[in-house]
Amino acid sequence: MNQTDRDWLAQRFEEQRSRLLAVAYRMLGSLSEAEDAVQEAWLRLSGAAHEDVDNLGAWLTTVVARISLNVLRSRKTRSEAHVPEPILDRADGASPEHQALLADGVGLALLVVLETLTPAERVAFVLHDIFDLSFDEIASIVQRTPDATRQLASRGRRRVQGRNATPDADMTVQRRVVDAFLSAAQDRDFDRLVAVLDPDVVLRRDASATGTPIEVRGAEQVARGASSFSRPGLQRRPVLVNGVAGAVAMLEGKPVAVMACTVKDEKIVEIEIVGDPARLAQLDLTVLDT
Repeated sequence: MNQTDRDWLAQRFEEQRSRLLAVAYRMLGSLSEAEDAVQEAWLRLSGAAHEDVDNLGAWLTTVVARISLNVLRSRKTRSEAHVPEPILDRADGASPEHQALLADGVGLALLVVLETLTPAERVAFVLHDIFDLSFDEIASIVQRTPDATRQLASRGRRRVQGRNATPDADMTVQRRVVDAFLSAAQDRDFDRLVAVLDPDVVLRRDASATGTPIEVRGAEQVARGASSFSRPGLQRRPVLVNGVAGAVAMLEGKPVAVMACTVKDEKIVEIEIVGDPARLAQLDLTVLDT
């Protein structure tokens, strides 16, 4: 391939990069792994006979999907506890790049639900329900029949629909509710905490502290555990976490946790907390400097 052809191919690939990254992020729940998958797709494209590819976008989507499926299966084989990787933005709005990446409401809570699917269910659901690929196209990726692939996507859809926690669209409302929660936690005011929590609220925390993930259900139970938000010297910086109101907790200038809240009907219905130092180290925290 001469330089002119390579430059042309690179330009065509860049036109697809945003969409490919969105596909991979939904499948993997990790921006860093999604970027690796997209880069691997470029390497495969640059070494392939691309002249024979009729639809470059479809070809690249298939390649990224297969790479992502292999990563998901590898996690399962190694029994790795995997925490979705949040995407942070300034509290006053997401960057254009992140807006494109987080289209269709890819909140941290949704990624947690997707983590409960089998690799094949996750790939089938993401490709069909979010990116409109046909079951015939997906079948060749997951190595199932089209009918079996339809069932995979259906099982994934039922799990996602069972979550039923679409956040309030008004970001001002989201921020007011989250700020009220953090203020009540800082003051250790149990009644104020319960007042902003849905009775069936779910709090999930990764395995950073105990070695195993934690899930707490119910307003009173979550309120009782909110003392961790009132540690001496803890600073809370407002941010958007995957497009919803959240905060980064800082201690002595270092991040110790990222919290994302799903607010529905002016109550917090889900709280996702990432506190794993390894995960926090991978996050782009430059948003805190602006």
